[in-house]
Amino acid sequence: MKTNILLILAFVFISNFSFASEPDCKTEVVWGNTGHRAVGEIATKYLSKRVQRKINELLDGQSLAMVSTFADDIKSDSKYRDFYTWHYVNLNDDETYQTSHKNPKGDLVTGIEKCKQVLLDENASKADKAFYLKMLVHLIGDLHQPMHVGRVTDRGGNDFQVNWFNRGTNMHRVWDSQMIDSFNMTYTELASNTDVLSKAQVKELQKGAIVDWVNESKGLAQMIYGSAKSEEKLSYRYMYDHFQTVRTQLQKGGIRLAKVLTDIFG
Repeated sequence: MKTNILLILAFVFISNFSFASEPDCKTEVVWGNTGHRAVGEIATKYLSKRVQRKINELLDGQSLAMVSTFADDIKSDSKYRDFYTWHYVNLNDDETYQTSHKNPKGDLVTGIEKCKQVLLDENASKADKAFYLKMLVHLIGDLHQPMHVGRVTDRGGNDFQVNWFNRGTNMHRVWDSQMIDSFNMTYTELASNTDVLSKAQVKELQKGAIVDWVNESKGLAQMIYGSAKSEEKLSYRYMYDHFQTVRTQLQKGGIRLAKVLTDIFG
């Protein structure tokens, strides 16, 4: 009996260690599930009933929040490997998207454009449209996490090592999920507590093209690089200084996702 208990405890320890280490093997991390779901939930609030009906039909009743993590979920299946580079576009400090060297495998911008193309194709099957709609919801979320437009040299902050509340991590992950997790709100709470904006402010946020929004995120990424030093210990003060930017980006992502969906389904 004592031997069995020791074996169980050893298995639990090994399992926990494996799962904790797994994210370090990934090249890119994305808004955590909470962030992506918040973007989807916020977008829904800015859609007309007509557009919502079309989306509900295509997704068989699943919400935008529900499908927002689909593009991450399929990473575990090797047959979707070709979509991996769609989650980001790394830029050097002196580049815009227009002047950057383009990844031949595709990137965040080309991925979004492909999604839009399929969704506007009258001959595309319902299954294909549903797949690319799920991808689109996720990618618009990724676009608004600034480190997805971070530097080439550190893979969008993945190699920018810092400490978060005395635990080793990287700057990409801090902005993806750790600040959101520390704030400890559900995605519905985050979506329900966005800033109050006028119609004019919403229209202003929805101006521009995908490339413009990418370049805007790149500017925020530059700010983030200047917000901390390598190996710096970050905690409450960093949250105080920067979590409002996270909230703003989640709201902006939802509002712009609604604009893209309205252009397609409106």
